[in-house]
Amino acid sequence: MTTRLGVVGHPGYPGLPAVLRTLGDLAPALGLELYYERELFEAAAGGKLLEEPERLNALLTLGGDGTLLRGARVIAPHSVPILGINLGHLGFLTCCNADQLEIALMRFARRDYLAESRMALEARVLQANGVEREHWRALNDVVLHKGGFARVVGFNVAANGEPIAAYAADGVVLSTPTGSTAYSLSAGGPVVFPTLETIVVTPVSAHTLAIRPVILPPTAEVTVQADGGPDELLITVDGQVGSSFSPGETLSVRRADTGVLIIRFPGTNFFTTLRQKLGWGGLADRDRPI
Repeated sequence: MTTRLGVVGHPGYPGLPAVLRTLGDLAPALGLELYYERELFEAAAGGKLLEEPERLNALLTLGGDGTLLRGARVIAPHSVPILGINLGHLGFLTCCNADQLEIALMRFARRDYLAESRMALEARVLQANGVEREHWRALNDVVLHKGGFARVVGFNVAANGEPIAAYAADGVVLSTPTGSTAYSLSAGGPVVFPTLETIVVTPVSAHTLAIRPVILPPTAEVTVQADGGPDELLITVDGQVGSSFSPGETLSVRRADTGVLIIRFPGTNFFTTLRQKLGWGGLADRDRPI
């Protein structure tokens, strides 16, 4: 049976042409029918143009975490599992590096993988009259921040209409468990196991010692309003897309109706990735047995 495999990639990676050639050579023997996004279609040898993501059996992303996050938007809201191949440096969300592409594709073709369901977020900007102005879907996080202004902003944060806190901070990160190891972590947020379902609220550079991140249930609808800041703030979704945010508007974030399926192979686990990618567990020289 033929497997319809979509392919998205970042043209900026020097190793991409070689990866595309390898992919094209391996696909026929593995029963893979390749569908390339428009940016890759001309560079790829053979294959078809990706026009109907809902008909894919899986999506292959060639790049780093940013490429995988973009791929999640390409197939949203359809339940298409994503196989991420890392061509960059960190590649925290991807399953393996480019030198393991052949092995990864062989394991994928014989169904030797797990598709983990990851919670996603739905974010909306509501104008003062309650009318929705924009909306997005996020796998990692939604951030409301002040951009380049060198001053703190007041953020009023509530869950299901109940006030949580009034932050004086540079911004607020609303993240999924998958995104807990991204911007939220650098802002002092907790590490959350990625298959859990929670919403993590982490202030950025809060101007007080009493504020801590908050972990909310997935049923919460989190709203954020700004008070006393510059005339225009910024919303950034998964570090890639977003919008301006004006006084009187409300950012509303809740769990998306459907999640994202991330492929991983048996024998790998979250804490191994933390140790390898983020140095989790301490310094090797300090912790080595005497």
